[in-house]
Amino acid sequence: MVRGEEVDNLASTHTTQPWPTNRPHLQAPKDAKLSTSSPLTMIISKPPLRPSFHSPSLAAGPLRRHRHLHPHPHLANKPFSVAVAVAASPSDLLASVQSVASAASVLASIVLVHESGHFVAATSRGIHVSQFSIGFGPALASFRLGAVEYALRAIPLGGYVGFPDDDPESGFAPDDPDLLRNRPVPDRLLVVSAGVIANLIFAFLIIYAQAVTVGVPVQALLSGVLVPDVVPGSAAARSGLLAGDVILAVPGAAPDPSVPALVDLIKSSPNKKVLLKVSRAGPAAGDKPQFLDLTVVPDTSVDGTGRIGVQLSPNYRATRVHPRNASEATVLAVREFRALGGAVLDGLRQTFLNFSQTAEKVSGPVAIIAVGAEVARSSADGLFQFAAIINLNLAAINLLPLPALDGGTLALILLEAARGGQKIPREIERRIMSSGILLVLMVSMFLIVRDTLNLDFIKQNM
Repeated sequence: MVRGEEVDNLASTHTTQPWPTNRPHLQAPKDAKLSTSSPLTMIISKPPLRPSFHSPSLAAGPLRRHRHLHPHPHLANKPFSVAVAVAASPSDLLASVQSVASAASVLASIVLVHESGHFVAATSRGIHVSQFSIGFGPALASFRLGAVEYALRAIPLGGYVGFPDDDPESGFAPDDPDLLRNRPVPDRLLVVSAGVIANLIFAFLIIYAQAVTVGVPVQALLSGVLVPDVVPGSAAARSGLLAGDVILAVPGAAPDPSVPALVDLIKSSPNKKVLLKVSRAGPAAGDKPQFLDLTVVPDTSVDGTGRIGVQLSPNYRATRVHPRNASEATVLAVREFRALGGAVLDGLRQTFLNFSQTAEKVSGPVAIIAVGAEVARSSADGLFQFAAIINLNLAAINLLPLPALDGGTLALILLEAARGGQKIPREIERRIMSSGILLVLMVSMFLIVRDTLNLDFIKQNM
């Protein structure tokens, strides 16, 4: 984020300007005037490379969390939770603490990379920098190297790079050509966008490291529709359908069914017999699958549509591809980078186009750490994908042309360029940013409270 002009990155608690003036330990630096934030919220309306389908209209009751073979089982749809049992053993508790610490470390490294991008871009152009902070609030540790103060602060929800543009005690003249606000438009565009560029580069390097160490996950689409979960006592359960079955066909209606087609068929068939051709894995590995004909009669839901009480997903086989050399690793990394980037952008698009349906899938730092902890517990390999996706989310969200985001600052700079270099009045600029900051702060607090209340150990003690 650029605050004052200062570059800040906030993990969903986007506290910039205005700061509480009655609490000295929370006050912004004197140079804090203009700000654009880099929220570490996560759009998870479509988990990358993990196709799944949750259809409340088909469920006879709440669906349980499930785990089935996908390369990204840790990115299952909401709700995300840190499962810490009340009576957990010391080893389980230690594992939970370690997994949370691993996820928090990933987030901290992403914030560090983002802020380092702003910092390196500014210093490489000879622009004056006064602060580099990770976290907000009171400093836990700090030191000064040259003209820059480096600090680790108490609230680990982001960070910022500060510039002395409006600090009367900085010793720099207001017309100093090396103050950020006095630099040409290209220099300011570079500094503000450098955080996003750093996150994109970091994401690619993470994926490349994954390719050369554990391999890149690849999914092969198979025929049929997978049934990951069946609600006990539901129409599906009464018909004999089991979790793990694959629906191969609905004779006379869907010879090669997809998830949407099957959902539509069931919803349109309340109290009618629906014949399903099902493939079921043998009891032991290597056994031939069984092929069954099951008849299910969908129950009638309150809106008059049919439901059978299952969770449906495309049927995929997951494997890992290991490159034989650096060239293959680069090709795989580029392919995976494009796939994850496209999934993140598609998630953003779906969020804005269907906000009423996808708003609950926008997560703040609490849920992000919960997801990361679940990833770390299930497989350390998954942290590669987790870190890459968070980097890409942060980059994409920051480019949105909204006040309090890096994209908002970029938009103001581009507007200045379109006006022939005529600067936007500082007071107008502050008002635009302050309105955005207020909105971001409200959304952030809502996300933190909501995601905290969704944690398993909170629910168990309420």
